[in-house]
Amino acid sequence: MKNQKKKRRCFFLLVFLVTLLLSPSLAGQTDYAPYFYDNGPSSTNGNMALFSISEDTEVGTQLYILNGTDPEGDAVWFGLTFEKGTREYLRVDPKSGNITLIQELDREKQGEILAFVSITDGRNKGTTTTRFTIDGHSGVLRIKPGETLDYETTATHFVIVVAKDGGGQYKGKHQVLTSTATITINVLDAQDTPPAFVGTPYFGYVYEVSLPGSEISTVFAKDGDEGNPNPIHYSITNGSEGVFTINSTSGCISLTAYPVTLRNELYEIQVKSEELLDYYTMTVVTVRVVDLNNHPPTFYGENGPQSQFEVTMYEHPPEGEILRGLKITVNDSDQGANAKFKLRLVGPGRVLRVVPQTVLNEAQVTVIVEDSAAIDYEKGKSLTYKLLAVEIDTPERFSATADIVIHLLDTNDNTPRFTSEYYIARIPENSPGGSNVVSVTANDPDSGLWGEVKYSIYGSRYDLFLIHPSSGIIYTQAWAILDAEVKSKYNFYVKAEDTEGKYSLAEVFVTVLDINDHVPEFDDSRVERTMVIGAPVKVEAIDADAGSPNNIIEYSIMQAEPDNIFDINSETGEINLKSYIKSMEIVQNITKQKDCRWSLVVQARDRGSPSFSTTAVVNIDITETQVNGPMADFLLQSRDNPMKALGMVAGVISILVGITVLISTATFLRNTKSNRIMPARRIVIRRRPPRDRKPWTFNVPFRGSGNDSSNKFIVGDQEAGSVNVNLNNKGGPRCSRSKSKPTPPRAPCLPPPSCPPPSDTSRIPVSSALVSELKMRLEQKIIESNSSYY
Repeated sequence: MKNQKKKRRCFFLLVFLVTLLLSPSLAGQTDYAPYFYDNGPSSTNGNMALFSISEDTEVGTQLYILNGTDPEGDAVWFGLTFEKGTREYLRVDPKSGNITLIQELDREKQGEILAFVSITDGRNKGTTTTRFTIDGHSGVLRIKPGETLDYETTATHFVIVVAKDGGGQYKGKHQVLTSTATITINVLDAQDTPPAFVGTPYFGYVYEVSLPGSEISTVFAKDGDEGNPNPIHYSITNGSEGVFTINSTSGCISLTAYPVTLRNELYEIQVKSEELLDYYTMTVVTVRVVDLNNHPPTFYGENGPQSQFEVTMYEHPPEGEILRGLKITVNDSDQGANAKFKLRLVGPGRVLRVVPQTVLNEAQVTVIVEDSAAIDYEKGKSLTYKLLAVEIDTPERFSATADIVIHLLDTNDNTPRFTSEYYIARIPENSPGGSNVVSVTANDPDSGLWGEVKYSIYGSRYDLFLIHPSSGIIYTQAWAILDAEVKSKYNFYVKAEDTEGKYSLAEVFVTVLDINDHVPEFDDSRVERTMVIGAPVKVEAIDADAGSPNNIIEYSIMQAEPDNIFDINSETGEINLKSYIKSMEIVQNITKQKDCRWSLVVQARDRGSPSFSTTAVVNIDITETQVNGPMADFLLQSRDNPMKALGMVAGVISILVGITVLISTATFLRNTKSNRIMPARRIVIRRRPPRDRKPWTFNVPFRGSGNDSSNKFIVGDQEAGSVNVNLNNKGGPRCSRSKSKPTPPRAPCLPPPSCPPPSDTSRIPVSSALVSELKMRLEQKIIESNSSYY
């Protein structure tokens, strides 16, 4: 029942809304404060002047929507506040204006809620205030204690007053009846506000063509008490420096002097606006002296304006060097931005540069070398550049130009250079002394004496040739004889040198041309040859000329009896029987001579011009070979060329010798491996008693030629068998036994001091002196061998 009772009770929310209307003059005439829409007390959107809600409304319920606008169409934001110390029941979304309940309501504890809403565009704000109060019984509206009204802040206030009864039953419901009224309160202005300047800040400009009395700027101020304004009086308090004045009534500031007398480019004039009751305000008027861009940049020399500058200097100055002969000044008599310009050189790129590149009013122009190699007298005796000055930040872009002419002086900076790295010349042999061979040329682009070239032959051992020191003509010595058969190729270096010793070299190749000055020659005027049927014979002539075609020989048969028997190869000189002659029977049928001997006259002619020839008589014996086999054929074919046969035999012998050496080496290596000496041990041989001693006998077979002493003797031993003793082996005596298994080496038994004569007639007795000598040699070899083992 209690909840149902609460649902019938209403909760009244009273909102006082006071709209602050800003004065257009104070708001800069273009920006006004936003305001709420007034849609009446029964509306759910607008300014929320008065509406009622049930106390059982749930927390979080949207109650109202604040709605308003800005005169300039800017976006607006909303605000909601409460009196200090009161409970906050509502919250507003600043963008949408939605007002939401955030705490439970209880009419028995609080029947009314007082809230303050606001709207703003970010610059101006319309707010509600607590400046007025009303007596709830008498209805008297008063200004709240401690509050004041300000005409300059808010000239009009709108107060909404609500009247309500005590409530009662109406149509079965408890209702409170209310009524609202809007009270408009106009505030009367009082003299309490100083004047205010309108349209600040103020600027003025003085041009160089301005005259005294010219209007510079005008200031305007209004009395702050707009409801009852007073006249305004203007004056300059500081900053004019005696060249500006102001009209006290209109606020017009004028120039009192010619611009040329102004010492500053910028003036800040302090202007005072004052009303009759000593209320005043101050402002600053900024006056700038403006230069008219009526002067272009100008180049000056030592004697005034100048459009061409000249300097003389040596070629190839060091990079970074200043062209000190140039005295150039550039000036623009305008002021400020009108006197700012750029400098640049127009000409061959990256050879010279100019500093500074940006100038304000005036500067000394400096030209610096960047590329020394490009400043070359040989490329041009002078260089010409355009020096250009162009204004930067002016619409006129005034400019000026001046010519810079650089006259160059030559230096010896070039080396003589031949027109070619090498020269090829040809001269006939047997040319007379002093004949021209070839002309060489070298150029030195330097001027004067530095450009003169002297020629010489560089090096030695070429004294057959001379060169003219000035013309470069190479010719032969007067006594020189050139013979292609002796030497046909010459090469040497020539030198081109200037007066300071700078030089270069070129190589000269001289070919001595062969002329046909030699006659072909046979070894003999009569040549004997033997021909085997089926094999050719060859004749050969030699031409001593150096080259073809002078030394190329053609062979031909000039005469033969009988004719038509032989053919000759014109290039090789090989003579063959006609192809139909295949046997001796055919030969014998042709001639009645039993010895089958023919005589031919063979001519050898060279191919030179003129051509030379010689002849030889060739006697040919024709035989038919009876031997078979390739070697026999080869020997028969080579009998006319014994050197060919000898070379063949020498080659066969060399092959056989090589094979023998390989076999001997392999045998030696194998024997060395098989006869490896084991660790030596001392062997003591005791002499036998005399009764057991048997005489030594030596078999002397004398094998071969008997020069090898190692094969002359065979020493017999009944126990050990036969032993070969090689006394000439440098590695010591070598003993080999006939047994199959080798035994460790041991010294052979010493021979007895004497031996009886042998009974066998096949054995040769040896003298005691020979035995003693052998004994001594064996002992010495054994000692050397044993010492090497230990």
